[in-house]
Amino acid sequence: MNEVLKFFIEYREAIFIIILSLFLGIEVISHVPSVLHTPLMSGANAIHGVVIIGAIIVMGHAHSPVPMIIGFLAVVLGTLNVVGGFVVTDRMLEMFRKKKSTK
Repeated sequence: MNEVLKFFIEYREAIFIIILSLFLGIEVISHVPSVLHTPLMSGANAIHGVVIIGAIIVMGHAHSPVPMIIGFLAVVLGTLNVVGGFVVTDRMLEMFRKKKSTK
């Protein structure tokens, strides 16, 4: 418990910035109109592609099991997010396509 408290005291500025970023992200995302959702989703997919590359690089430089496990989890979760984002984006774009008549 003492080590956890020491960690929070040592990195309190970074933790404060992360908490503020979380609240700012929630506020910004909640005010995005539905028309802009698809382009923003595509941008988020591109960002997560960079996260996947970074995680692969971290795994390549890992010398202990902990960074290897964290890197592997980042690759798996980032890949799931990218694939899911593209599926949702494709479904949303499908709504705007003209429907073929079945006459």
